[in-house]
Amino acid sequence: MTLIKILPDWFISENYATSETVFLNRRRFLKGLGLGAIATGLSTTIMGCNSPQAAKESLKSANLKPLTFSKNPSFTLDRPLTDETVAATYNNYYEFSGSKDVWKYVDKFTTNPWSLEIKGLVNNPQTLAIEDLIAKMPIEERLYRHRCVEGWAMAVPWIGFPLKSLIKLAEPKSSAKFVKLSTFFRPKEVSRQDLQNYPYPYTEGLTMAEAMNDLAILAIGIYGHDLPKQHGAPIRLVVPWKYGFKSIKSIDKIEFTDRQPETFWNILVANEYDFEANVNPNKPHPRWSQATERMLGTGERRKTSIYNGYESYVADLYKA
Repeated sequence: MTLIKILPDWFISENYATSETVFLNRRRFLKGLGLGAIATGLSTTIMGCNSPQAAKESLKSANLKPLTFSKNPSFTLDRPLTDETVAATYNNYYEFSGSKDVWKYVDKFTTNPWSLEIKGLVNNPQTLAIEDLIAKMPIEERLYRHRCVEGWAMAVPWIGFPLKSLIKLAEPKSSAKFVKLSTFFRPKEVSRQDLQNYPYPYTEGLTMAEAMNDLAILAIGIYGHDLPKQHGAPIRLVVPWKYGFKSIKSIDKIEFTDRQPETFWNILVANEYDFEANVNPNKPHPRWSQATERMLGTGERRKTSIYNGYESYVADLYKA
């Protein structure tokens, strides 16, 4: 046995690890909801059961198409970009896995063809093939911070277009106050959508003001190419001032409504996941602090910024 110990990319200092008490309480809570696999999966991923080489090969075999886009210089980062393989192998996507190893289970998920239905309180309801929608939109790359409600974070180069561009295409009526976004529902293809404890299909929502904010984008790519399926191919929401669960993946319906929509995690655990879900270091999660965040790949511990550092863009939305 060699005495040389090489630490893998996923290694984090014991000082940053979740305490045993918090971890066990989380497992008991999730087990009560029938979600015990989530807690088990978290520990499995942290222990390094994902092979970095297998993950890289998975990205290669996905045949991700390079995208043509402009770079938006208005969005810069105060931290290095997260390694692409790390970002692609640590994901929440409960339709496929209760762990972070989503990349292992998405191969058979069909994303082509794909269409997006626009409906509700709009003057221009329509259903567009994803390629036709993309052809109508200004495609650009933005470097964004991404913060999960679980306390981890990454920095990634999203490629997409402003959500407000789609909203203008839809021509919402004055009575529209909210935007409801929904994912696919294919329980025969994606078996975990049969889990009765989950209110599938996954839904999320924004106020019209939030949806029209400059930061809100619909992403179709990352790291210069199409979205891998674990990132929400072929199209997902990105709202970087909110916790990651608001950035709904694999969207197939966008509905404009006059009522605040019910959303997946708010239905499931209303006391823990509110509709607004803005990143706020001063508002702890009921079971852990939000004061700091752990960067994926490096384990670096950073202080959490209000609105994830995007206060100048969004603070006016929430003034009383």
